[in-house]
Amino acid sequence: MRRNATVEKTGEDPKGSPATTGAAPRLYERAGEILAARIAEGVLAPGTRLLESHIAEQFGISRAPARQALERLAEQRLVERGEGHGYIIAANARAIARAAAAEGAPEVTHLSAEPSWERIYKEVEQEIVARTGFCSWRVVENHLAAFYGVSRTVARDVVARLQQRGIVKKDGRLRWYAPALTPGYVGELYEMRALLEPVALLSAAEHLPEGTVERLKANLETALSRADTLDGPALSALETELHIALLGHCGNRTLMEAVTYYQSMLVAHTFLYRWAPRFYATEPFLEEHLAVAELLEAGHVPQAGEALRVHLRNSHDRAVHRIEVVRRDFTPSPLPYLEAL
Repeated sequence: MRRNATVEKTGEDPKGSPATTGAAPRLYERAGEILAARIAEGVLAPGTRLLESHIAEQFGISRAPARQALERLAEQRLVERGEGHGYIIAANARAIARAAAAEGAPEVTHLSAEPSWERIYKEVEQEIVARTGFCSWRVVENHLAAFYGVSRTVARDVVARLQQRGIVKKDGRLRWYAPALTPGYVGELYEMRALLEPVALLSAAEHLPEGTVERLKANLETALSRADTLDGPALSALETELHIALLGHCGNRTLMEAVTYYQSMLVAHTFLYRWAPRFYATEPFLEEHLAVAELLEAGHVPQAGEALRVHLRNSHDRAVHRIEVVRRDFTPSPLPYLEAL
């Protein structure tokens, strides 16, 4: 039986635990929780009028989730329908909100009141890349905004970031699409990474903070000692430590922009490792990363760059194989802002 590559927002994952995909909480819930916290703190006093349009503008969301946030507050008896437009904070709202907080309501005062593309970006990125192993996808900007209850401006910012990361491109009709991770395209990505990342490593080696290489090496040695227990998130973190964190010290912004553009496979591996972490008794990249770290520690920087190049070339075949297995064994759940091509 083929399993869903990503689960529906209200479903469960294949292991039976609650689904973790989806915005949790959704934006209207965040807005409602922040407003409730302000009421509990006395920042919003009884009698204060709350308008749907003002809430939408303040939180950078569309009017639909703003309306849902106010309706949620009304259900909690924190606000009442006012004469004319909007809601009025109830006379006893502060006592109700403080009582709810005392009963273990989640702390939300640390949440930002001005959400931006960062709030939903990581989820959108992972949802799209998780599906590119199956086919190419059209990304519909207005449907993305509607799905997350954000403004078109926020959705546009998300797509712009996806373009910077090399995850989406524009076709001949200037429409956004996410290209499929075919063997040919994966090969192109790894070929570019093999050209760019060793150069970035040579530059980064001159600027590494003290202890960076030692920590990288220690983390890899620890991982190798318990290789049979490593899960998807642990593998992804080890990939990130070398290819993003360490290379990020190269100091050449233009070079790093180019490196980042071709690293969409790193995002894909977050998904691939999650669903198929046990391809090997010991994940081969661990030894290859360790070889890079040991050469750096010994001061053999050019050789470390060459070891990184070899690692990336070896990684190509493994990535193609993983994608083939995941494509065979999983089926992506539908998303309204993605259209299969």
